[in-house]
Parts: sequence; structure tokens; C-alpha cells
Amino acid sequence: MGLAVAFPAQAQLATSVSPDTPPDASIAKLLTEAQTLQTQYHESEALAKYEQVLSKAPATYEALWQAAVLSVRIGARYTDETRKAAYFSAARLYANRALVVKSNGAEGHYAEALALTSQATLLTARGRLLAYREMKPHVFMAVARRPNWADAWQLLGRWHYRVDHYSLLERIFSRLFLGGTPSGAGTRKAIDALVRAHELDPKRIQVCYDLARVHLNQGQRSRAVAVLQEAVALTPVTAEELEISRRCRLLLAQLNRQLHRQVQRYIRSKN
Repeated sequence: MGLAVAFPAQAQLATSVSPDTPPDASIAKLLTEAQTLQTQYHESEALAKYEQVLSKAPATYEALWQAAVLSVRIGARYTDETRKAAYFSAARLYANRALVVKSNGAEGHYAEALALTSQATLLTARGRLLAYREMKPHVFMAVARRPNWADAWQLLGRWHYRVDHYSLLERIFSRLFLGGTPSGAGTRKAIDALVRAHELDPKRIQVCYDLARVHLNQGQRSRAVAVLQEAVALTPVTAEELEISRRCRLLLAQLNRQLHRQVQRYIRSKN
């Protein structure tokens, strides 16, 4: 399922086919099949197709970064940390090689940032903080190179919010051992990035959920409610989207109950 991957040495990869070289017919056919499987949410099968491409043409940029993203998505579904770690490690390897092939590619930088933030969930405190530090230039490059890509803006928003909300211990550790926290992070910037992602892809329910939670944590309840109402109107397609839709409905119901209680208290205070 995408774990037994033999990666070529960087030197071989870097001197293979240019990322801008049109693929031959068999590679193009495999890429098309992989993309079709992705649109049909058959992600394990799509990953297998990209791996077939890489077995024939190891420097195929599209296959490398897509394989990295799919490895993260598939790995995230496992509850077993060993399986998660294996997929996330594979994702890092694919992303690293994508950046060897095309060092300024937005997709490769996005894949690297995504793999880092996924790995961070399994690491010790030091490893986690190092991952967020290392992630910064990659997620900023992804947005800079593809400013109309909702996925990159969403990941940037998550980075801003997570770093800006380091715990006191995380801040102390970063200052003592890592030269300080990553610069430039901010909650306002997180909101701006998530709003941009939502504008670019208003039907992405995960973005709605992220944005609503940030609004809520900032005390912006009316904005959170508005985004959640948009979210619950969307039709989930995948199991992941169905779960996010459920969370949105629960959060919206909770906020509505709180508003109802506030109105009732106000009415009683006037009587």
C-alpha cells in the first residue's frame, strides 16, 4: 500500500528526466489513470499508480508530490502509530525528491510542509517544535508560487495559528534550545489565510471547520456561526468529510444553545 518504495539516489534522480520534459505515452497514461482514481477518491489505488510511474521514471515531479500528499492522507486514517509513521516517512521521502527534481515547485514545497506537520503529531516535544520551524519556508513558498491554491493557504493558516498558540513550555523550550519561536506567526494572519482558502474553495468543508474554530477561539461567535452554517449546507462525499460535517453540526448546535440561553437570561432580566 505504498510503503515498500525503493528510492533512487538523489544524484540519479536529479539527472534523470527534467520535470518539464513531456512524459512518454505509457507514463502519461499512468498519470491520467492516477488522477482519475484520485477524483473518484480511490486514493490507495491512485498511490499505486503513481508508484508505477516512479518505477519507470523516478524523476516524474507530478508523481512524486502527489504520492507524498496521498501518503499523508492514507496514513492519517490509521489509528496505529507505527502505520502512520511509515506512511508519513514515505511522504517525506517523496516530497524531498520532488524538491530535488524541481526546487522551486509549489507542490513539492506544499507536500514537504504537509508531511512535516503530519509527522509532528507523532514526535516528542523537541521534534514537534523542530518540525514547525522547518515547515515555515516550505508553506510560505507554496503560497508564493501558487497564490490561488486553497490547500496551500489552509496549511499556512494552520501553521500561523499553531505557532502563535505555542504553550508557555513550548515557548521557553524554543527560546532556550531552538533560538526562539519561528518569526512572523500570528492569529490574525491565520484567519486571513483561512479566509483566503475559503474564498478559493468554498466547498471544502475542512477549511470551514478550521476557520470556524479559529473565529470561535478569538471570541468571534457570529462569524463562526456563519461559516458553520455554510459548512452544514455542504454535502459530504468522503468518510473524512462526513466526520467533519458531524463536528460542524455539533459545534453549531452548541453555539445555538448558548445563544438561546443568553437570550433567555436577557428576557428574564427585563421582566
